[in-house]
Amino acid sequence: MENKITMDKIVNLCKSRGFVFPGSEIYGGFANTWDFGPVGVELKNNVKRAWWKRFVQEDPNTYGVDCSILMNPKVWEASGHVASFGDPKMDCKKCKQRFRADTIVENHSKGSVSAEAMSDQQLEDYIKEHHICCPHCGGFDWTPIRKFNPMFITSRGTLEAEADKVYLRPETCQGEYVNFLNVQRSSRAKVPFAIAQIGKSFRNEITPGNFLFRTIEFEQMELQMFCKDEDSMSIYNNYKERAWEFVEALGLKRENLRFHDHDKLAHYAKAACDIQFNFPIGWQELNGIHHRGVWDLSRHQEFSGKSMLYTDPFTNEKFLPNVIEYSIGADRLTLALLCQAYDEESLENGESRVVMHFHPFIAPYKVAVLPLQKNLSDKAKEIYSKLSKEFMCDYDEAGSIGKRYRRQDEIGTPFAVTIDFETLENNTVTLRDRDTMEQIRLSIDELIPYISERVKFN
Repeated sequence: MENKITMDKIVNLCKSRGFVFPGSEIYGGFANTWDFGPVGVELKNNVKRAWWKRFVQEDPNTYGVDCSILMNPKVWEASGHVASFGDPKMDCKKCKQRFRADTIVENHSKGSVSAEAMSDQQLEDYIKEHHICCPHCGGFDWTPIRKFNPMFITSRGTLEAEADKVYLRPETCQGEYVNFLNVQRSSRAKVPFAIAQIGKSFRNEITPGNFLFRTIEFEQMELQMFCKDEDSMSIYNNYKERAWEFVEALGLKRENLRFHDHDKLAHYAKAACDIQFNFPIGWQELNGIHHRGVWDLSRHQEFSGKSMLYTDPFTNEKFLPNVIEYSIGADRLTLALLCQAYDEESLENGESRVVMHFHPFIAPYKVAVLPLQKNLSDKAKEIYSKLSKEFMCDYDEAGSIGKRYRRQDEIGTPFAVTIDFETLENNTVTLRDRDTMEQIRLSIDELIPYISERVKFN
């Protein structure tokens, strides 16, 4: 990454500027949990809006849903999560901390080794051969790998004796599968069509997660495309292209992206590919595109006893559609965008600044309103009221104008409007560009159309 970006720099900026705070911080925190602050929640919401706009709003064959987090436990039996969903865990005998063996290998190799293709024995051998020590205490005394199911378990019922075991969903896609026929019938959808969702998932991750990269509670943006078998590979390849185009359009640079085909496929899968991003911790998965065949619908058909067959309206043929899945984590993508946007610039006057070069569409605030002096605040607040009906705006009248510009640079605000005494005379303001720092004079009536044109996401 440019400017020797480290995760520590990103974490420190996020905390100081209100992007992300440690979860439950006043109680000493809670491992792998993070709270999005006033600036961060706007950034993350804008990332989700961009994804929804691109893959749902602009696609006539995609339908949105918002499914329950708690589902009938049989759903997770059908999906295989109860019987076979597990992570390879190792315990450090010295400090008693538990870690994912595949994550230990990936972090040590900075993503150059594909741990997903390794057996448990191969993971253990790699850790021994490279003498990878415990990230917590530095010891080298590991237990053998054991499988650990990361699903959170809770119970339903008012009395303990009546309680039924239920799970916090470890992924969102099952809601799309079980609603396949509901969406198809109510929307009169014809194959190929997709069901999309943005929602929370939960995994009892024990390995420290490198800030937002791996957390126990996270949001997924994903869709399932239901299609005929003969069309499935072309649709799979199409989503690979669309997924790449999306993250590049948001601002991730091509040199920091790469495709990674899975070395090891699930028994039902026909193809699987990740897009990886060059995080400060190395190349890591950003999103996945998977050809899942008919596995998911066939399993739910088997376990529910309900037919999941689709009837072709032209041929009356009945069949189980193939599924192409495209999934990307909202938190992980937000982290990638924070890393990509971060810049430390040396200015011509010898000063330096930290600036976040966000795409204007995802920037937390589109414009900051800054009165040159506090006695201009009445006019500034009038302009803020007008602009805030169209955009998320920030208002700041504390400190010198130079310091206020720097604060806005650090949260990535693309435009700053400065109100001065000339504003009172002719209703014009100074508009400053975040990236170039150039300033132009505009009338107040020109502000909304000027900014609107430059904060679009196409």
